[in-house]
Amino acid sequence: MDSPPPAPDIAQVLRHNRTLLYRHLATRLALAAALFAVPFAAHGVGYDAALPAFGIPAAFFVLIFLLLRLRHGSRMKVCAKVLHTYPFEYRNRVVRKGSQWMYLGTVHTVRLTVRGQHGAPSLRALSASTRRRWPKEAEQGGAWFAGDPAFGGVMVLPESHDMFFVQPADWQEYEQERALAEPRRRDLAEQAGISGLLEKEPNVMVGG
Repeated sequence: MDSPPPAPDIAQVLRHNRTLLYRHLATRLALAAALFAVPFAAHGVGYDAALPAFGIPAAFFVLIFLLLRLRHGSRMKVCAKVLHTYPFEYRNRVVRKGSQWMYLGTVHTVRLTVRGQHGAPSLRALSASTRRRWPKEAEQGGAWFAGDPAFGGVMVLPESHDMFFVQPADWQEYEQERALAEPRRRDLAEQAGISGLLEKEPNVMVGG
């Protein structure tokens, strides 16, 4: 792509991703409600086998994992702060190196490259709307980036406006760069809420 597409409108990007987040929340709550209702509905029609009773613990699992992802995986607030702190910069290509299923969401390892430049850092990308799927259109072109590669930032896809929170895949690798960064650069990272590592997987034990 010789010239970048028009930079997205921040308000529209945030509104789109909040809608996706609320839709995901509503779907999971509806699923939990349906699972809670299964044993009562079965009892109402005279079906008293043990199988429907598993609907209640299943509903609790859905709610627990939903709360975990909302608490640890949703980065909507920090993404909004980043977008109001840093300008958009266009990256010509998005390269996904892999994906990892985690409680907080699916974390994708990506590189945002600029044509003619080398050494783009590996970033861990997490959907701000908590959706797990990787959008196929992401690798068909470039993406908009707002932030500081050593601290993190936001990746926005031009067409869909899907938004990802990103931070260095190897946080320690850029520790010296962050420590030696000029005060203005550190102040911006602090203002945007990305001066520290935010991707923290909750310690959850499932089963015995």
